[in-house]
Amino acid sequence: MPSTRFRVLALAALLGTTVGLGGAVPVSGVSVGGVTPNPTNMLDCNGHSLTYRSVKVDLGGLCADPLAIWGGDAARFYDNGRYVGHDEPMVRFLSNAPGSANTLTYDMRLSTDPAGTPTVSTHLPITSDMAELVPAVWLGMALCDPQSYPLNPCIPDSNRNGSGTKDPLAAGSAFMELQFYPPGYPPFIDAPSCSAGRWCAALTIDSLEATYGFKFINPNCTEPVNFAFLQRNGVPAGPPSPQLADVASFTPNATTLMMNPGDQLQVSVTDSVGGLRTEVTDLTTGQSGWMTASAANGFMNTSALDCSGHPFTFHAEFSSAAPQNQVPWAAAEGSVMLANELGHFEPCSSLSHPFPFSVPYAGGQSFVDAAVSQTCVGGVEGARAGEGPCNAVTGACQSPTTEAGLACPFHNLVLTLVPCEFSDGLCMPRGPRPLVVNGAFQQVGWPIAGCQANTFQNGDLDFDGSAYLADWSNGSSLHPTSLQYIGPFSHGRGYPQVQFETDVGGSEALCDTHTGRGCTAGPIGAAFYPYWSVGRSTPAVGSSPPSGTCAFNFGGTIPTATVASFGGDAQYGRPDTVRYGGTLISSPRANPELSTPGCTAPVP
Repeated sequence: MPSTRFRVLALAALLGTTVGLGGAVPVSGVSVGGVTPNPTNMLDCNGHSLTYRSVKVDLGGLCADPLAIWGGDAARFYDNGRYVGHDEPMVRFLSNAPGSANTLTYDMRLSTDPAGTPTVSTHLPITSDMAELVPAVWLGMALCDPQSYPLNPCIPDSNRNGSGTKDPLAAGSAFMELQFYPPGYPPFIDAPSCSAGRWCAALTIDSLEATYGFKFINPNCTEPVNFAFLQRNGVPAGPPSPQLADVASFTPNATTLMMNPGDQLQVSVTDSVGGLRTEVTDLTTGQSGWMTASAANGFMNTSALDCSGHPFTFHAEFSSAAPQNQVPWAAAEGSVMLANELGHFEPCSSLSHPFPFSVPYAGGQSFVDAAVSQTCVGGVEGARAGEGPCNAVTGACQSPTTEAGLACPFHNLVLTLVPCEFSDGLCMPRGPRPLVVNGAFQQVGWPIAGCQANTFQNGDLDFDGSAYLADWSNGSSLHPTSLQYIGPFSHGRGYPQVQFETDVGGSEALCDTHTGRGCTAGPIGAAFYPYWSVGRSTPAVGSSPPSGTCAFNFGGTIPTATVASFGGDAQYGRPDTVRYGGTLISSPRANPELSTPGCTAPVP
C-alpha cells in the first residue's frame, strides 16, 4: 500500500485536473492547515484509519454507506481494505417543489418494547426488543461540503449543483442523518442505546475524503463524521467535530433530550441562516431538543490533504427533492430519506474470546468496558460458536462466514473479495457489568447477552441475527410496536412520489454489483426481511395531521393497522445496475400516504 506521504503528494498533483474548482462559490475544495486532530477522534466513522483511533469504534453501522467509482463503474466500497457497506431499507421522497430538500417536518410515534425478556434461542415464540432489530432509525438530507467527494464547490439550497456518481463537476456533498436510538442496551459509546429505558437522538454528518473517480482517497480520514446529541439547550454534550470528538461527545448528559417509548414527536429539519437545524418536540412530555450544525457549535469539515479540521457551518445542498438530486458517493439514492439500520444484533447464550474495549486519552478523557468479547456462543448461532476471534494487528480471523452461512473463502479481513462476517464483536454479557469512565466506576446491564457484529466488519453478513428473523412488529405482544411516521411535509405539502430502496445487495456475497445477478431482498439465508407498509395511525401521531391519516410502518403486516404493504419484499424493486447494483430500488410511485384507500382522512 502506498505511504500516506505518497498519497498526499499524489492528491496535490491531481488538483488541477481531477477537481473542478470553478463556479460562483468562494469556497474551494482543498485546503491545508486548521485544527490538528487529537490522536483519538472520529476522522474515520468506520474505525479503520491508518493513523488515528476512534472514540466510538462501533459507529460503523450508523455511518453513511459509500460506494466506490473505479474506471467509471460503481463498486463496493472498501475502507483501507475492509468492506464497510451495511443494510439500510429506505423510503426516498420525491418532490420538485422549492424547499422540499431543505425544509421539512415529520410526525412520529416511538416504538414500545414488550414486557418480557428477549428470547435468546430461535425457537418460536420469540420475544424481541427494538434495539435488537435496529440500532437506529434515521431521517436523511444531502448537505454541502466542498471538502467532501468529489472536492468541488457547492451552492447551498440550490438545484444548480451537479450530483451524479459519474459527474466530475458534482458538488462536494455530505450526508446528514438525524438518528433515533432505541433503549435497553447501554452505554452508547460502545453499544446501541443511551439508556436502559429511554430513547435519544443525534445529528450526524458524514463526508468522504476523496477526489473524483477515487484517484485519491485519504487513508487516515476516509469518512469523517460530525456527531452531536440533540440537547434541550442546543449545546453539544462534547465536541462534535471529527478532529476533537471525545468521550463526552458520545455520552448523554443532563441536558440531552431523552424520550420515553410510545412518545409522540414532531420533528423538523430546517436550513436556517445559522446552519442546518434539527429539532424534536416531544408532544407527550412537552420537552424539546435541538442541534444546529454550525461552526459556532464546534462543527468542522475536514481537509482531504492532512485531515485537519476547519470550523464549518453546514447547509442543505439542494432546493428540491428532485430525482437527480442525490449524494454522488452514497449507496443510498436520494436526499430526503427515511431509513432503518439493520443487521447489528445477535442474541447469544454465552460469549467467548474476551476483547476488552477502551478509549484512552480522547481529549484527556477515558472509557473502559472490560467485559467485552468477540464471539457469540449458542443463541442464533445454534449448536456452534459464531465468528471470530480476529487478530486486530494481523487481520487473521477464525471461522468467518458469509451469506447463507457459507464459509468465507478468506481468513484475513483485509482486501477480501467478498463480504464476510469475520467476528461477532463487540459482544456484551447478560446482567450488570462495571465501566470505568474518566477513572470513576459506573455500572450498566443488558437483559441478554448479545453481539453487535460491527468492529471487524460492518454488520451481520451471514444474515442470521435478530433483524433477519420474524421478530418484527406484526401485532404480536411479543414484538415491539412499529415506529410510526407521518410525513415528511415541506411548507405544508406532502411529497407526491416515493421510491422504496435497500442497499443490502452490496453486503451479499452472492451479489454481483455490476450485473445485479444474485442481488436480492431479502438476502439468501435470511429467514425474514422486513418491509415498509402504510396503515391507519391509531391513535393519530402528532397534532398537525388529522386522525386517521396514513402512517408509514416498518416490519411485517400488522393486522389491526396495515392497509397496504406493496408486495412485501417485492417493494424494493430491482438492482440499479446503471448506478450501483448493490442498491435495489423501485420505480417512482405515488406517495401512499397521500393516495392509499382505507386511510380515510385526506392529507395536505
